[in-house]
Amino acid sequence: MIIGIGIDLVESGRFLDWSAFKKQRIFTKQELEYADNDGANSEKHLANFWAAREAFLKAIGTGFGEDITFSDISVDHNDLGCPELVVTGGARTILKERAGGADTRVHISLTDQGDYSAAMVVIETIA
Repeated sequence: MIIGIGIDLVESGRFLDWSAFKKQRIFTKQELEYADNDGANSEKHLANFWAAREAFLKAIGTGFGEDITFSDISVDHNDLGCPELVVTGGARTILKERAGGADTRVHISLTDQGDYSAAMVVIETIA
């Protein structure tokens, strides 16, 4: 059963002026390395990763705050290069609460075109 859907759209250019300190505070080491490995498109990857966080928060009906930190939600890539959302800490706790304790599967789709990046997240319980 689907328990949440979230989508986010972000302008990629806003990440060009972020300091290394700010990026390290928000993104995981793996995300920064992934983005840096594609230097010309680094800001697009960061925008995708940011949009993924925001889409997930919308899907669970909350935002960043005391219970959820930036590092609780991150994007990794499987062996085929497909993005996967990694949910830990307070975000995982709230996800479990929203699912009534049931196991969940989080689906994510990322895209970018021109100056924009978008993410869509669908959360479902699995029996």
